[in-house]
Amino acid sequence: MYRKHFGLARHPFGKDLAPDDLFPSAASKELEVRLRHLLDLRGIGLVTGEPGSGKTTTCRKVVASLHAGIYRVLYVPLSTGNVTDMYKSIAWELALPTERSRAALYRVIRTEVTRLCLETKVRPVLVVDEAQHLRSEVLEDLRLLTNYEMDSQNRLGLLLIGQVELRRRLSMAVHEALSQRIVVRHHVGGLTRDELPAYLDHLLRLAGTELPLFQPAALEAIHHATNGLPRKVNLLAHHALTAAALAKAQAVSADHVQAALPETS
Repeated sequence: MYRKHFGLARHPFGKDLAPDDLFPSAASKELEVRLRHLLDLRGIGLVTGEPGSGKTTTCRKVVASLHAGIYRVLYVPLSTGNVTDMYKSIAWELALPTERSRAALYRVIRTEVTRLCLETKVRPVLVVDEAQHLRSEVLEDLRLLTNYEMDSQNRLGLLLIGQVELRRRLSMAVHEALSQRIVVRHHVGGLTRDELPAYLDHLLRLAGTELPLFQPAALEAIHHATNGLPRKVNLLAHHALTAAALAKAQAVSADHVQAALPETS
């Protein structure tokens, strides 16, 4: 309802932003650099962050920018099943027949990865999102799947994306072999207090206004309530704009943010 009140052409906090329209925060820019380094190494990477920190969004932006003739991205968004289930997901991404046995799946995936690398010169990259849900045996098999000991160069890159719990799990002795092979580790934080005004102005500009719709005290209240996590910022800012529109105010105040807080919990 606040779009008309504030003269916005579209919803400023939607999930349909194009990769090039994402706000270039310090955290996202550092993650992009680390991910590109990982792609060059073709190794195993670990990206963690609180829910709503934007880790998946930034990873998908980098993946979307990769040259299709050089990289083959295999994206598994969530897997809570066993090793065979994971192998079936990977085989499906590779357009391979989903064999019934675990051993057969392992063999056809390895064969296809080798073919891509040696015959077509394509670099396969496996991206597993929400990896904190993976069973321990699945994590171990992913390590084995990427292990080409007879090669001087890795063939299958692996990126694990998950919440903070994943970092803790990989520090346990049972996953030491996998942990030792991780060449890039990065934890994504939220927006800083200084970045928050630019972040909201950026989204509002994309929605059709150059006006600063959030008062300084409102910005302080939003950052304090969300720790700068973009998803939480978006939700609170959305409800705060609604509260301001209902009050027929020209900008969001700290009181409007406080009024919006119950809507976000």
